[in-house]
Amino acid sequence: MKKITLLLAILAITFVSCKEDASAKIKKANLEKATTRDVANKVDAPVMEFDKTVHDWGVIKEGDIVETKFKFKNTGKSELLITRIKGSCGCTVPSDWPRQPIMPGETGEFTVKFNSKGKPNGQQKTVTITCNTNKGRETVKIKAQVTPDPAQEKVRAENAAKRKAAAEERAKMQAAAAKPAVTK
Repeated sequence: MKKITLLLAILAITFVSCKEDASAKIKKANLEKATTRDVANKVDAPVMEFDKTVHDWGVIKEGDIVETKFKFKNTGKSELLITRIKGSCGCTVPSDWPRQPIMPGETGEFTVKFNSKGKPNGQQKTVTITCNTNKGRETVKIKAQVTPDPAQEKVRAENAAKRKAAAEERAKMQAAAAKPAVTK
């Protein structure tokens, strides 16, 4: 009974509180002022201009940890604020980015490390910079062709064979379970 009463009270509050149209409360002058401000902010926004947007390490060995720096310049008209930089996976780790505002005309940089352990063959990762540019996010990429470690290749092949054998065994068991029992 208490649950029904509580549910009815929540429904009553919901219907009573939603009668007014929120858009009717907006003053036209404030809306025009905000629109003008937003247009000005877009024109005066900071701009991140990178010296490179892709770094290619070429051929590296599996297990190598490599790093590079991405340099940028604020070519916009207001200060650039970086709130976060994140790699697309745990093997790609950005660090050392400026935590203070970068004024127009100033430069900055950040480091990206890539750990190729367990990442054979062609690799391409993205680093996303969350900042106050017009887009709100900027991206750079790293690439490498990772030569597989022979010992790791052997382990991967053995694991693949085990998974295949286990899958075949499961399939046999399911097929056996699906057959109707024959009675005499």
